Amino acid sequence: MDTLLLISSTLLPIITIFILYHFFTQKSSIPGHYGWPLIGESIDYFKKLRSGTNEQFAMQRRKLFGDVFGTSILGEKMAFLCGPEGNKFLFSNENKLVEVWWPSSVESIIKKSNNKSVTAESAKVRQLLPPFLRAHAVKNYIADMDSELRQHLEDYWTGRDQVEVCPFVAKYTFALAVKLLLGVRDATELEKLAVPFVEAAGGIIAVPINIPGTRFNRGVKASKRIREVINGIIAQRRKDLADGTADPSQNLLSHMIVEVDKRNQDTSNAPTTDGDMSSDLLGLLIGGYDTINTTVVFIMMMLVDYPDVYREQTEIAKAKPSGELLNWDDLRKMKYSWNVACEVLRMRPPTVGAFRVAKTDFTYGSFTIPKGWKLHYLPHYTQRNHEFFPHPEKFDPSRFEGAGPAPYTFVPFGGGARMCPGNEYARAEILVFMYNIVTRYNWERLIPDEKVVIDPLPRPVHGLPIKLIPHKTEA
Repeated sequence: MDTLLLISSTLLPIITIFILYHFFTQKSSIPGHYGWPLIGESIDYFKKLRSGTNEQFAMQRRKLFGDVFGTSILGEKMAFLCGPEGNKFLFSNENKLVEVWWPSSVESIIKKSNNKSVTAESAKVRQLLPPFLRAHAVKNYIADMDSELRQHLEDYWTGRDQVEVCPFVAKYTFALAVKLLLGVRDATELEKLAVPFVEAAGGIIAVPINIPGTRFNRGVKASKRIREVINGIIAQRRKDLADGTADPSQNLLSHMIVEVDKRNQDTSNAPTTDGDMSSDLLGLLIGGYDTINTTVVFIMMMLVDYPDVYREQTEIAKAKPSGELLNWDDLRKMKYSWNVACEVLRMRPPTVGAFRVAKTDFTYGSFTIPKGWKLHYLPHYTQRNHEFFPHPEKFDPSRFEGAGPAPYTFVPFGGGARMCPGNEYARAEILVFMYNIVTRYNWERLIPDEKVVIDPLPRPVHGLPIKLIPHKTEA
């Protein structure tokens, strides 16, 4: 009996591993390597992600298997369609052959009621965004962005010899997003949202192990606190709308409440709760904050060596009456500055890319992608690839002159029907920041070779400390 138990206890785990391994590596027409059961190739993926070389994950496998390869990440079978052709295919087949998919970590952070899918609900949210994020709407935000930034610089930069860029930029970009999208200006409310926000954002792309002490667990707890605060803001805003002290067109939150209440009158669909709205708004804040915050920080790292930006911005400042706020026409003149920003976005994409799921079996490049398989595109693959950008390690804003990069090679905001709805908002905020910083200061990096990690988004490991050198005459 003891011998039988010994054999059973030894063989059972081996048989279980064999079955799992067979399941996760069952034959597919897609060439690739699927790694170990459950783990797949997640360890290598996250290792390269954290080191800032995640394009190498795709490049190494592409050399072995070609432009289409399969792998297993986060417990999911996943196909990569490499190159601009793959990007174009995914973007142009949105809601046809593929649809948005997010890892379970996202579903847990941006939690919905009644087990609603974050993926399914995201399409409804996108329909509400155009009135507030398209160019004609963003034009109306420019003066507010400029005014808020001037006050931020006065409060946190003026009079200092040195600043740590990352926390100050994060404070500004988050506060501005909350004010413009939610209409919240109260310092106490802002603080209640800001304190747990970083941990919630950090849990989005984390291994979904929900035990105390893990990044994911901290993110889940932080997101719950944020949603409770936003729920309170929604309740108050609904009262303000009812008594006429708030207007549905003044910000996204007010518009969302009115439109959702109309939609909920249709009893054939599951109602959208205030909790659902708070999750939607949390997702929008994370998406908008991450992109802009990361880009602005790396612009500060790069601008030291590019005086042409200073000349362009100084000419714009000289043409304006003293104290006049920026406007849309001013931003249209910032062509070289935007080329610099685009080159930063190329070298340091502010996201890890995006995921899709196959809605049905389809064929791409002679390979069948089965229904239910996940697909992952990495901006890094084309943007830091010598095939599409010669000498990709070199910072060269001239790449964006004239016609610019080839289609679907530069995709920090997605492309086609899946172009990020907030790209004009991001462009405006980035340019307003560049104008105000460049016309006030020169600066020196205190750690010239400061290391960059991705944790889960790119950031200088020491927060980018700089020495400020104010201009003799501020703009």
